[in-house]
Amino acid sequence: MIYVAITAFLFFLRFTTKGRPELNNIFYPMVLSALFLFSAFRYEVGCDWTGYENQYHISGLMSIDDVVQGRETLWWLIIHSLNGSGLSYPWINVVSSGIAFFGIHILAKRQPDPLGFLILLFPVLMINMPMSAIRQGAAIGLVCIAITRLLDRKAFAYTLWIFLAASFHSSAMIFVVLAPFIGSRVSKLRVFIAAILVIPGLVLLSSGDSGQVASSRYIGADREAFGAVFRLGLLALSGIMYLIFIRRAWRHDFRNDYALVTLGSFSMIGILAGLPLSSIIMDRLGYYLIPIQAMIFARIPWLSNLPSKALLSAMPYIGLLIFFTVWSLRSGHFQMCYIPYNNWLLGTP
Repeated sequence: MIYVAITAFLFFLRFTTKGRPELNNIFYPMVLSALFLFSAFRYEVGCDWTGYENQYHISGLMSIDDVVQGRETLWWLIIHSLNGSGLSYPWINVVSSGIAFFGIHILAKRQPDPLGFLILLFPVLMINMPMSAIRQGAAIGLVCIAITRLLDRKAFAYTLWIFLAASFHSSAMIFVVLAPFIGSRVSKLRVFIAAILVIPGLVLLSSGDSGQVASSRYIGADREAFGAVFRLGLLALSGIMYLIFIRRAWRHDFRNDYALVTLGSFSMIGILAGLPLSSIIMDRLGYYLIPIQAMIFARIPWLSNLPSKALLSAMPYIGLLIFFTVWSLRSGHFQMCYIPYNNWLLGTP
């Protein structure tokens, strides 16, 4: 019950700070630090714990030339350096969580409600990425920084951060397709073109070495992502909610990131259509959209001229709490990967 208890407490904390920005500012760094420690110093927790432990041992057998010439170079360079320095495997989780939470922090500080944004990421994104799929978790943190560069209309910086993210997890390269549209005037046509360009972007990724590996592992290999249909279904419902109820108010109040959030909402809906191809690949791509989902949910109270604002503000928290409670208590996969929770903060293993 520790995960459900933390989620319920965080949601309660968010509602107690509603309308009180001074409390938001006080609790935000405390919650950020606590969640980082909870993620970074876990021990034998997470579905990918043994997989990354194997990578750690493999890195000790690699030369620096092998590291530089391989895929996801920056990731392998980090674990190769940690191994060579004599640090034990769990320190990889500290480094990867540090990168993930730093990126989340950079994007959170751009929000009118950073505490709400941070809390909304915990039940799904933080549990599954920094606390399990640590390589993609670090990539998502760097994509969060790239999003801030996109909003500042800095195409080169945006592209640089995306390439850095891809050096941890190649799936992040899909977001390069947005670079040509930075600084362009927002229009339905441009949003539509950007959405269309995602298709050749996926083809390009699938034709590379990483894409071939992913295809052999996840397409036609009779492997499924546990709970993917529910996570992607939740994303799709979020996109529909934005497009029907929130989009017009958002365009009036937050015009600077209207194109990004609108495109993200269409992507939340469209990615559900890729489930028959590979639930694992679509599920992994869906995690990149969760920060945009959290941006939408956290800003609802700040929107003007929005009918039923109180109901729409509460729905994401209620829905996420129900979703996470059912998932964590009913999923055997969750029980196997995350229970019991152990932490080595008070003693290095």
